[in-house]
Formats: sequence, C-alpha cells, structure tokens
Amino acid sequence: MTRCNVAQRLALAVDRASAGQPSLKTKRISPHSLRHTTAMHLLQSGVPFNIIALWLGHESTNTTHRYVEANLEMKEKALAAWRRRTSSSSASGPTTT
Repeated sequence: MTRCNVAQRLALAVDRASAGQPSLKTKRISPHSLRHTTAMHLLQSGVPFNIIALWLGHESTNTTHRYVEANLEMKEKALAAWRRRTSSSSASGPTTT
C-alpha cells in the first residue's frame, strides 16, 4: 500500500468517524500524526524507546529519542516526584546524633 493510499483510507475513516464525533472535522489527522500519537502512548505506557524505534522502523534510536525529549507529561511527573522527595527530606530537618 502506498503512502497516498494510506492517507486516502485514513481520510475516509476520519470522515466516517466524524459523523459520531463532529469535532474530528476540525482536526488535522494524518498518517504521521497517528504514528506520532501511537509512539507517544507507547512511551507513556512504559515501552522502552528502543522497542518503539524498532516498531517505527527507525534505523537509529537517536531518531526515536526525540519522542522522549518531547514528552512534557513525563518531564512534569519526574519534576513532581523530585519535588516531593526534596520537600519531604527538608521537612524532616537536619538529623542530630
């Protein structure tokens, strides 16, 4: 199946789905956006990015590493966890012996 054929089939599927979800008509849904969204969901689900690279057909994990850098939600979670650790250690105060 060619890229053009995939895009045409996706456009037909989006058109049919927009009957039940009218907001889809205003969205730009392409094979690339579908691929990117799937990769981000896999990453957020804990799938290692080297496995995602294989699934996407990337020759190098460096290409896939952009998904890691782009994942703001994961960064926010890590920052929140760090803040919880540092605030709980400073709340307990210095230890005396």
